Amino acid sequence: MNFITEPAKKIPVCYEADVCVVGGGTCGVAAAVRAAKLGAKVVIIEKNNRFGGVATTGLVNIWHSFYDIDQKEQIIAGFSEEVMTPMLKEGTAVYFPQNKNFVFNPEELTVVLDKIVLQNNIKVYFHTYYAGLLCEDAHIQAVIVENKDGRSAIKAKFFIDATGDGDLARDLGLESYVNEGIQPSSACFFMQGDVSYADFAELIGAHGEEFELDNDWGWDCWIPQLENIAMRADSHIKGLMCNKADDLTQAEFIGRRQTSGFQKLMRKYQNPECALVNTCSEIGIRETVHYRTKFQANEYELLTGKRYEDAIVQGTYNIDIHHPDGVGITFKHLTGEMEIYHGKDCKPILRNWRDEMDNPPPIAKFYQAPFAMLVQEKIANFIPVGRMINADNGAFGALRVMVNLNQMGEAAGVAAVDAIDQGIAIQQISGVKVREMLKKGGSAL
Repeated sequence: MNFITEPAKKIPVCYEADVCVVGGGTCGVAAAVRAAKLGAKVVIIEKNNRFGGVATTGLVNIWHSFYDIDQKEQIIAGFSEEVMTPMLKEGTAVYFPQNKNFVFNPEELTVVLDKIVLQNNIKVYFHTYYAGLLCEDAHIQAVIVENKDGRSAIKAKFFIDATGDGDLARDLGLESYVNEGIQPSSACFFMQGDVSYADFAELIGAHGEEFELDNDWGWDCWIPQLENIAMRADSHIKGLMCNKADDLTQAEFIGRRQTSGFQKLMRKYQNPECALVNTCSEIGIRETVHYRTKFQANEYELLTGKRYEDAIVQGTYNIDIHHPDGVGITFKHLTGEMEIYHGKDCKPILRNWRDEMDNPPPIAKFYQAPFAMLVQEKIANFIPVGRMINADNGAFGALRVMVNLNQMGEAAGVAAVDAIDQGIAIQQISGVKVREMLKKGGSAL
């Protein structure tokens, strides 16, 4: 690689805060809001023109249940509930107990997130890119950003990396790894036209090659208030690591090509009224790199419902692993049920993972993950949170969904404020105290 030398120059400090959150997906917003509610002066940096990440710019309009597997005991509250409550009242979100999920209009979620952030007096920089950091004696001093004002710095007492891929963690040189067979990305889109009666397996099998489409597994979701329009996720972008610039660029091209191909196939062979309404403005990245912390979440402990004193995540969303080759998916449920799909053919292979255990424990009503999962051991005033979490392939398949990441974000915000208030490093923070503070603030049950 060739190099050039950038001349040294003074960089103006555009803002100073207690807590700086880099990344405005729902996980980052949850962190910022929880820190602000505890009295911290908070700034949040977002490269897009809105908050929400995969839920808004990525068009993935589904959040999973706040209840245990019996739909009796509420196990998730806090930020996720605060967001969904007004949307349910307004009809911009709907809860389906039988499916154990919420569906919502992403445009309306954007408005709700704006309101929550502004109500909590959080300083916001949209259209602002993280460009680097300054670190001395294991403390981050400032992050460097680029926006319409040029290059500037934001100073803070504590920093939360909610970039998804761990951009700050990378620049800090934290130890990283890549799970074997990373889950591929998807380009979601809104399509007008009823295709609910279509035999996708037959259509793709007969005509997919004409539109450069694989026999790929996919799903769709209703959008509240939008008649005859559905969100669709019908393909995967295989073999690319979207934390790399070239791969991310190619993924966007491939995703739009797949989106266009699916819509054209449906219009030609199923419903001539099919039309693209909206395509994601950012690819839906499921997984890239992970960063080492004090604890790695693992599939066995998650599926068997191990309990932790410092639990900061509670959930029921099943292990959901999109196959690396991009043409199938595997689900593992707390009940033991297991389904494996291949391609558009919706006849699953059924198994029970509990039958493969010598002495299976009682079925867990929900799982937990501990605060230690967020604590890296190198930098005193830093937490990485989001899809870069330290989890094996199976545990990651469950923990990566938004309602779980939102809880991690809230825990990061609480821990940041506690570290500032006590004047200690993140490694010295009590996870049990973090859980108690989350409970006191209504963010844990």
